[in-house]
Amino acid sequence: MSKKRVFIISGEASGDLHAANLVRAWKIESQQFEFEAWGGDRLQAEGVTIRKHVRELAFMGFVEVLQNLPTILKNFKTCKAQITAFQTDVLLLVDYPGFNLRMAKWAKQQGIKVVYYISPTIWAWKENRIHQIKRDVDRMYTILPFEKAFYAKHGMEVQYFGHPLLDEVHRFRLENRGQLKFKNDKPILALLPGSRKQELRKKLPIMLEAARAFENEFQIVLACAPNVSLAFYKALIQDHPVQLVENQTYQVLNQASMALVTSGTATLETALFRVPQVVCYKSSALSYRIAKALVNIKFISLVNLIMDKEVVRELIQHECTAKLMRAELEKLLPGSDRRNQLLMDYEELIQQLGDHGASERMAKDLTQNLGA
Repeated sequence: MSKKRVFIISGEASGDLHAANLVRAWKIESQQFEFEAWGGDRLQAEGVTIRKHVRELAFMGFVEVLQNLPTILKNFKTCKAQITAFQTDVLLLVDYPGFNLRMAKWAKQQGIKVVYYISPTIWAWKENRIHQIKRDVDRMYTILPFEKAFYAKHGMEVQYFGHPLLDEVHRFRLENRGQLKFKNDKPILALLPGSRKQELRKKLPIMLEAARAFENEFQIVLACAPNVSLAFYKALIQDHPVQLVENQTYQVLNQASMALVTSGTATLETALFRVPQVVCYKSSALSYRIAKALVNIKFISLVNLIMDKEVVRELIQHECTAKLMRAELEKLLPGSDRRNQLLMDYEELIQQLGDHGASERMAKDLTQNLGA
């Protein structure tokens, strides 16, 4: 029996993480699939051949996308050629909707089965894309508990097996990697400024300025993304008293007392490690104005979106200042009422997400659904 060929497109570090966990579980479930991908180090570590690395793909914001349009158009052409050369049976799209929804349309026209993992946030904006998804996607796997009802409202059945970050955090705890060694025993204020160079340039200097107010009582630790060089971070840090930890974000969160976190997956990861946080977001002025006009959501952090209330404080655009970051961190100091309430809300959030094992449940479903 010949193996079915699965081509994965994961355009960012978080997608690479979830795709890698899925592939690991999938290989245990069935030996009847082989994989190539656009992805990163984690997929590569699972034995997947990487045709383009995520470090070449992370463009954010409307303006930034326009500036990189020639590269993006070339990427479409390259990707189609690689999918064709691999004689792909199944295209597994992971998040990255600006690129992946276009690839879904093309793949469907080629007779390739299209599976989408981590739904585009059409409940936040461009809700009319539901028609395209119903037309081009054969099977959708969502990772937020409220998405199943959203799709049902539009007459589309989707699968929700839990959030994959629960798998990754569970795996980290099972491995019991011990403690990182820092300069002293002071509690840790963690900085998680994101994994894209554009957002690092915008937010990291502000985070560092805010953190200065706590350097006598806390160690300031910067969790560096694997797709960004240490030299890039060091150029932004300059004389700030901060310790760099490369590619060990979970180790940092496991030991952190509180954190400044850029919006995105990291907000939920920080909550799963029960670290009180302040969420920071800032983009170019034009990108922000466009997004504000188009996006229909009350919150930007996954924690608040899932809970449908303000659990963590969000400092967005003009509020994303060192002064406000300092003020919000002060409220999260050990023993404070705000900190205690936040930790109770985290417990409710974790209960809502369900149990770990999402990747295993999805791998079993995929194997059954794809007939291997």
